[in-house]
Amino acid sequence: MTRRIVVFNRVSADGYFAAADGNLNWAVPDPEVDRAGASGIPANDTIMFGRKTYEMFASFWPHVGKGSAPPPDPHSGVRESPELLNFAKMLNESAKIVFSRTLKSADWEHSTLVREIDPAKIDAMKRGPGKNIIIFGSGEIVSMLTRYGLIDEYHFVVSPVLLGGGRNLLNDVGKATAVKLVESKSFPSGNVVLRYERSA
Repeated sequence: MTRRIVVFNRVSADGYFAAADGNLNWAVPDPEVDRAGASGIPANDTIMFGRKTYEMFASFWPHVGKGSAPPPDPHSGVRESPELLNFAKMLNESAKIVFSRTLKSADWEHSTLVREIDPAKIDAMKRGPGKNIIIFGSGEIVSMLTRYGLIDEYHFVVSPVLLGGGRNLLNDVGKATAVKLVESKSFPSGNVVLRYERSA
């Protein structure tokens, strides 16, 4: 069975995945959303990153649950729960591919630094052994892989916040891409989880 590339991102109600200055503190924390996300962890074994998201994750998640004091969670300050601890374990144990021309090294365990995106190699990776590949943040990588038709699913946690401006997740994708809504779930916090599949 072909591996799937899955995008998972929090977005504002007006469609931004980061504020104009890059901050993420507008996202509405929600333990129920964390539990729903944790249920999908076993389906993935590889993570793809752009440089900025990789550096943000690498500064925080390796420390979670290990007794040291991590930097503040970009979403809501330091908080721990069984779901977040499981998420940290998945992040630390998974293979990680970071695409960057400028990063000097990728020292987070199980990380591989790749200088250029080669669509043929990524397509071959999808056809190889393993579980699904997930992407967090990384707008430039998501945009480029969307352009090449390599992303299979888009999972969005829509926060009940209007930012009024910020950074779009997708830019310069070349053409419209049809997607099919396969799951929609709302939560008392106002968060809504939407899961889309790329149409054939």
